[in-house]
Amino acid sequence: MSRTTGDGTGAGAGAGAGAGAGAGLDGARERWVRTGGVELCVAELGDTTHPTVVLVHGYPDSKEVWSEVARGLAGRFHVVLYDVRGCGRSTAPRPLRGGFTLEKLTDDFLAVAEAVSPDRPVHVVGHDWGSVQAWEFATARHTEGRIASFTSMSGPSLDHFGHWIKKRAARPTPRRAAQLLNQGVKSWYVYMLHTPVLPELAWKGPLGKRWPKILQRVEKIPAGDYPTASLPTDAAHGAWLYRDNVRARLRRPRADAYAHCPVQLITPTGDAFLSQRLYDDLERWVPQLVRRTLPAKHWVPRTRPDQLVSWITEFVTSKEEGDPARENVAAGPYADRFGGQLVLVTGAASGIGRATAFAFAEAGARVVAVDRDAEGAARTADLARLVGAPQAWAETVDVSDEAAMEKLADKVAAEYGTVDVLVNNAGIGLSGSFLSTTTEDWRKVLDVNLWGVIHGCRLFGRQMAERGQGGHIVNTASAAAFQPSKILSAYGASKAAVLMLSESLRAELAGQGIGVTAVCPGIVNTNITTTARFTGVSADEEKRRQAKVARAYGLRNYPPEKVADAILRAVVRNAAVVPVTPEARGAHLMSRFTPRALRALARLDPPV
Repeated sequence: MSRTTGDGTGAGAGAGAGAGAGAGLDGARERWVRTGGVELCVAELGDTTHPTVVLVHGYPDSKEVWSEVARGLAGRFHVVLYDVRGCGRSTAPRPLRGGFTLEKLTDDFLAVAEAVSPDRPVHVVGHDWGSVQAWEFATARHTEGRIASFTSMSGPSLDHFGHWIKKRAARPTPRRAAQLLNQGVKSWYVYMLHTPVLPELAWKGPLGKRWPKILQRVEKIPAGDYPTASLPTDAAHGAWLYRDNVRARLRRPRADAYAHCPVQLITPTGDAFLSQRLYDDLERWVPQLVRRTLPAKHWVPRTRPDQLVSWITEFVTSKEEGDPARENVAAGPYADRFGGQLVLVTGAASGIGRATAFAFAEAGARVVAVDRDAEGAARTADLARLVGAPQAWAETVDVSDEAAMEKLADKVAAEYGTVDVLVNNAGIGLSGSFLSTTTEDWRKVLDVNLWGVIHGCRLFGRQMAERGQGGHIVNTASAAAFQPSKILSAYGASKAAVLMLSESLRAELAGQGIGVTAVCPGIVNTNITTTARFTGVSADEEKRRQAKVARAYGLRNYPPEKVADAILRAVVRNAAVVPVTPEARGAHLMSRFTPRALRALARLDPPV
């Protein structure tokens, strides 16, 4: 690791903190930037001729919180991380009181930006208090022209926050009062940090020792080189961030806190410290705003680095290239949730699978369309790109073939990345009495409808779990999973197994942040009716019945697009079981509350 100095830097003040730019940043170049009576430890990765991305850490972190994200961005950008004054290997102001105001933190940022990118504006990314600071950078008049874009996560502007409070306090409707109360409860730690001496004693005592284990248990942060050994001192110094800024800004928020650069807001939906309602009025302050939501807790730089790298890369690249098409690629419903994510859909050549691939594409997701029909899968991928997917690929696989599915999983991981959302949709239909259903019939329907789902869950679910950044699995079951029928014993059994597999898997993977949903459509107008098998009848009779069922489904005309929309909504809400169509919802309710009536209906002879 090299050690350099920028303009106006001092070479010696931070040397006692130890060599190197910090854990997880091997290979980084290091420099010291002197500003406002402190020396800031700055680490750089990537080619300095590329656009500069500055990562600003929060409380009680040091720059190493960004190590995974920094490595992911370094191939495309000049990545800069620095320890905020008083943290990590940067020196602390003396005295501490009054040394952490937003004005002084802004001067620190400008000094770093001048040292690492004197001729071009930089792209800023902030988390927690790094985001609070960066809102100041992005709205202060004297920083205008130095910031090309700002990506914010888990840290609001104190000025915007102050106006948010005043607006709700001035007209306290029940909803606004509830919002104030909710955020007040979430902000318990802010009150604690304003108490004298106690926070410092806690961090330098038992809390500092236990903090890594707390993060692992509560936030599911993997063990490793974070946090660094400087944590107790970082946290003690960082308490002055709150004392120097919070009360003053919330009481007298700036009236001119308008962003002078494009902003990307990434909101973790499970953040224990910040309500999503804090950002309801943000369009008032940010003319160019892109919203993203992420099913994660507070420390997303450690728990979801891959997703952050994808979104930051897309956002920064769009601003650098000035490409309106790229900027608006995620413009459909749920774009804030799925933009840039990798979604794999089986049975994607037609019907529900194709509609689902298109719905995710419209939301800006990258799509892998999988089907044993190579031409149909390729057509789906082509159309997915047209409707909004930044990238889409077609893969030809029979989901019942275990070896082929293993090869697919390896290929997807190597070429496209870890799947964020898996939709196990491939299935075949089979109708006929149990006694007329042969062993071969059973094998075929179970191989596709059940084993295909098992292969997908096992292979791609394992990759999600090993990545440790969550994900979601959707398994297409059927209303036949809970609605018995005298002519659907094999098909219904396969779908009932998928339903119970989904419920069991949901319980098993919940602790790893992976959701599992069973979607149970009823009568949907897809081509499964024309390919469904009918047992115990002649070939001519089978064709007649296929045509008759297809006509009936066509008259019912419930479109697969509605199922696709239900799938996206289920992922967003992390729903467990989702019946789709009125008859499916009715059968689901009857299976729970009036099962005897449902069994009686099953004895009726269906029209043939």
